[in-house]
Amino acid sequence: MTAIAMNVICRRSFACMLLLLAACGQPSTPADAAHDDDGESAAHVASESPTRGLRMDAAAMQAAGIRLAVLQRAQMEEQLRAPGEVVDNAYGTTLITPRVPALVVRRHAKLGDEVRAGAPLATLASVEVSDAQAELRSAEQEWRRVSALGPEAVAGRRISEARIAVDRARARAQAYGLPGTANGSVDGRFTLTAPHAGRITEDAFVVGERIEPGRALFRLVEESTVWVDAKLPTGEVARIEAGSPAIVVAAGHRLPGTVLRAAHRTSETTRSTVVRIEVANHDDLLHGGDFVDVYLDAAGDTAASDSVLTVPTAALVQLEGDSVVFRRDAQGGLVPVPVRTGAVIGERTVIAEGLKAGDTVVVEGAFTLKAQLLKAQLGEGHGH
Repeated sequence: MTAIAMNVICRRSFACMLLLLAACGQPSTPADAAHDDDGESAAHVASESPTRGLRMDAAAMQAAGIRLAVLQRAQMEEQLRAPGEVVDNAYGTTLITPRVPALVVRRHAKLGDEVRAGAPLATLASVEVSDAQAELRSAEQEWRRVSALGPEAVAGRRISEARIAVDRARARAQAYGLPGTANGSVDGRFTLTAPHAGRITEDAFVVGERIEPGRALFRLVEESTVWVDAKLPTGEVARIEAGSPAIVVAAGHRLPGTVLRAAHRTSETTRSTVVRIEVANHDDLLHGGDFVDVYLDAAGDTAASDSVLTVPTAALVQLEGDSVVFRRDAQGGLVPVPVRTGAVIGERTVIAEGLKAGDTVVVEGAFTLKAQLLKAQLGEGHGH
């Protein structure tokens, strides 16, 4: 069979499907009743017909997740779509590290924990810290002693030296991350605490391990906002303005964001440039490393200057090789209408032919209706 013949058959099959759908909305005739082999009434046969499901009341449509909307012409701003990756907001991220060589004595938090500001994370022990604690304790004791004696019994120079010794010991202790006052213990133990609230996203040590200064034990991330790095061709980046809105699509959710800036460097491997977007991370939907889709409004709009008719891209389904949209007819039925599509702008598709402003169409649940229509076609085929 030739490709032309196959196309003719497909077109005829689709036309038959439309006639079948239209027939389901027609009132029954005596001939129809006579044709019923079981002797049931025509009304009963119609109510049991699979294609009658394409005529649905509001409650049935809501239950099936079907939503209608009236088409209107509008001017569409051009949107650029780009792949993106979620990264931690560096301004809300802290690496928890000791400032002196130390041994891990105890763990207070673990990977994935959400902690408050000031919460203990790990206890360590260090010889340097022990020396600093002892020095501070001795200096404070000497300062209290000379202060109690007063200038009448102690030379002013000695009082000054005691004051300087306390200040020096406190500065050393604070440089190690210790309190500025002696707590009575000189065992060299100290506790690393959370500088702010957040979630522990990295945890790289074991109890008993010796940790050198600068080695990160924890990565603490405040996740109320995250960054998304979108990769765009270098030639398109100039059309994206800082402060302009963006939409991040992840796991079926559309999250609004704001463009922070574009990188001033092009990747040598991909020849793309990163545009960074800040997104409010409601309900903890986004995590570092997630891959998402990003839609950005492009400045210097190159979209059609005239108003256009668009539908959500999800409203389009394929039937017999045609793109169709379900339109409500005068009797309230949902009929598949072949359309010719134009440009895709963001998550909407331009309709060049087949629909007009004022038409009521299905914008959500089109795949459910397609399944019912195909089921009805199969049922009619078996019935004849």
